[in-house]
Amino acid sequence: MADQVFKKITVTGCSSESYETAIEVAVEMASESLRGVAWFEVTEFRGGLGGDGAIEWQATVEVAFKVD
Repeated sequence: MADQVFKKITVTGCSSESYETAIEVAVEMASESLRGVAWFEVTEFRGGLGGDGAIEWQATVEVAFKVD
């Protein structure tokens, strides 16, 4: 196996549906601008409340990609 190096960035996904959807949004959006995305780690869950009392689910995710 060849030597490999990865870099991680931190992003936060938000959803009005669930934590799972917030994670998917974060990873999908990061994948649109990064090449070689290999894995992710969820580091934090939190939520917010809108003016109408609606819950916003938030997930902070570290996304790792291979350095060329």
